[in-house]
Amino acid sequence: MNDVKAGRFYILPAFHWNNRLNSTMDFYTDDLYKLLFSFILGAVIGAEREYRSKSAGLRTMILIAVGSTLFTLVSIRISGDAGRIAANIVTGIGFIGAGIIFRENNRVVGITTAAIVWVTAALGMSIGAGYYTIALYSFLISGMALVVLSPIQKWIRGKNQIRTYRLMCVYQKRTLKDYEDLFKQYGLVILGAEQNRSGSHITGNWILQGSLHTHEQLTDYLLNDQNIVEFDF
Repeated sequence: MNDVKAGRFYILPAFHWNNRLNSTMDFYTDDLYKLLFSFILGAVIGAEREYRSKSAGLRTMILIAVGSTLFTLVSIRISGDAGRIAANIVTGIGFIGAGIIFRENNRVVGITTAAIVWVTAALGMSIGAGYYTIALYSFLISGMALVVLSPIQKWIRGKNQIRTYRLMCVYQKRTLKDYEDLFKQYGLVILGAEQNRSGSHITGNWILQGSLHTHEQLTDYLLNDQNIVEFDF
């Protein structure tokens, strides 16, 4: 360090400043590549979610990937060990995922999107730590689960679905029993049933299991049934 002082301020030699500047530039260049890589992977995953009109879409996935990478980079620079920060990232992502999951029409939705948020954060952390290869392989495997397996998932759901039906009719002694016999004729399995009478009307709620085709056939029949006052499905 130079002996020239201005009060208590020491003047560093020019070559020392240049070395520090070059080191800083190398540091930021390497990290910039990591952040851009996270941006790209997060954007691809987010675009797929956005296309399917999910709650966590393009911008959300980008921010999760880039944020996880940034936390990992900073933790490595500060302590040299990203383990503690990584544990907190996983905890924080858990809160985000929990906010995406909700119940709708007797079924839970958002679980897949929450899982994708979790995976996206893991990709960002891997990139931040410099593990590009494992991050890329994980991205490809996750993409295969989302895109390639989607038709298989639709085929499985077409073979078996569970739906809830609510009917309101003018009360007669065998009204709801006749409809239960109708459900069985269509090959649907009754998983649950509730009945409620109010005045001259009676309401039945059923949880039915069967193929998509049989559900659609039953729905068409019930929509054209003149004895039904109200119908929800």
